[in-house]
Amino acid sequence: MKSALFNPDDTVIVLLDHQTGLFQTVKDISLAELRANTRVLAKLGELADLPVITSASVPDGPNGPLMPEIHELAPRATYVPRKGEINAWDNEAFVETVKSTGRKTLVIAGVWTSVCVAFPALDAKANGYNVYAVLDASGDPSPFASQITMARLTQAGVVPISTNAVVCEVQRHWNRPQNADYAQLYVDVAPNYGAVMESYQRAQKVVQGD
Repeated sequence: MKSALFNPDDTVIVLLDHQTGLFQTVKDISLAELRANTRVLAKLGELADLPVITSASVPDGPNGPLMPEIHELAPRATYVPRKGEINAWDNEAFVETVKSTGRKTLVIAGVWTSVCVAFPALDAKANGYNVYAVLDASGDPSPFASQITMARLTQAGVVPISTNAVVCEVQRHWNRPQNADYAQLYVDVAPNYGAVMESYQRAQKVVQGD
C-alpha cells in the first residue's frame, strides 16, 4: 500500500539559523511560539532517533548564536559551521553531511523562512530530495514575506507543514512505549492539549472511584 506521508526512516530534521540576533527581526510569528516549536522538533529528533543537522549564519556577528536549547535537547545533533554562505546548500560540508545520512527526506525549519529555509529547500528539491518546510518553526521579517515564500516553495514542490503535523507523521500510532513523551510534544505545540489530557485523566479517576 502506498502512503502519501513521509517515511520517518528516510527523514532528516534540519534546523537552520535559529539565532538570537535574527529572532529580533521576526514579525510573522511570536518568538515564544517559534522557539517552542523549534524545541519540539529537536526533542522529536532525539525521541524518534532521527538525524538532526544544524547550522548558523555568521554566529559570531550580529545574527548571534544558535538558541542553545536545540543541542541541549538533541545532543546527538550535528552542527555544520559555514564560511559565510547565506544558503546552507552552498556549503560543501553541509551538503556532504546531509548526503552522509543516506536519507532523502528533509524536514527544514529556520530563520528567515524566505532565505535560510527557502534557499536550501529549493536547492535540495532540485537535487532530488523530498523537502518539507516547517513554517511555524520558522520566522520572517513580515507576514508578507512568509506568504510569498510559501507560494514560491509550493510551486517548486516543497511541502509546507506544521510542527504538530511533523510529530504526527513521525509517531503514526499510539502503540508505542514512548506514548507519554509524544503526548508531551503535543502539549508543547498546543498547550490546551494539556488541559484535554488533564480532563481525561480526572474523568478516569472519577470512573474508577478515586
